[in-house]
Amino acid sequence: MKSIGALVIGDEILSGKRQDRHLAHVIETLGKRGLALDFAHYVGDDRGRLVELLKTTFARGDLVVSFGGIGATPDDHTRQAAAAALGVALVPHPEAVAEIEARFGPEAYPHRVLMAEFPEGATIIPNPVNRVAAFSVHDHHFLPGFPQMAWPMLDWVLATRYPSLQREASVERAIVVHDAGESQLLPLMNENVARYPNVKLFSLPSFVGEGHRRRLELGVRGAKADVDAAFEHLRAGVAASGFPFELLPS
Repeated sequence: MKSIGALVIGDEILSGKRQDRHLAHVIETLGKRGLALDFAHYVGDDRGRLVELLKTTFARGDLVVSFGGIGATPDDHTRQAAAAALGVALVPHPEAVAEIEARFGPEAYPHRVLMAEFPEGATIIPNPVNRVAAFSVHDHHFLPGFPQMAWPMLDWVLATRYPSLQREASVERAIVVHDAGESQLLPLMNENVARYPNVKLFSLPSFVGEGHRRRLELGVRGAKADVDAAFEHLRAGVAASGFPFELLPS
């Protein structure tokens, strides 16, 4: 299965002028299919940086969902960066042009129609809000930055392009270990990872209370059959270590 990534593009995110809502939504949407992100990037309005990032993700064959930067103002670089990363021209897409003309009539020209220029070979993603299409190239899907438009378009992409892309939903089991540092349980963790390569182990240390008591959330995530065995190995190892622990609800 392809690696799945998300890009959130715009200086307004990095400066704090706007708060990103896309990443949490993508995680939730993929989770309904038993899928998860393998990576995510926040990228400013920097065409060169975006080109280099897209060259990498295109070359790997990743499935990428990108939000923002597909407009026609000077601070929008996503369409141009995608074309440059693929080494193709930016050309008017007939269907996208027709949609803009149908929506705006004569006011489509001379500026709005520029938003219908996509990398050569792109296909359109219909926009249910204002008919200004987004676009897909290979397994990269470039959506607007507005959640009201982008999220229905993401649903359309998944339903249309990837109807069968899903996995068994992951489960997670964990314990909280008290008074233990990660280094003290590192041999147990390494053994768990070696024994159960199909699950993901996680270790989340923190300090609680005025005395800064150590608290370690230790668990595994993956398919239920694999998780049950891996978790029992962790639980038994912690019990044998003598550190106090408690089970977290699964």
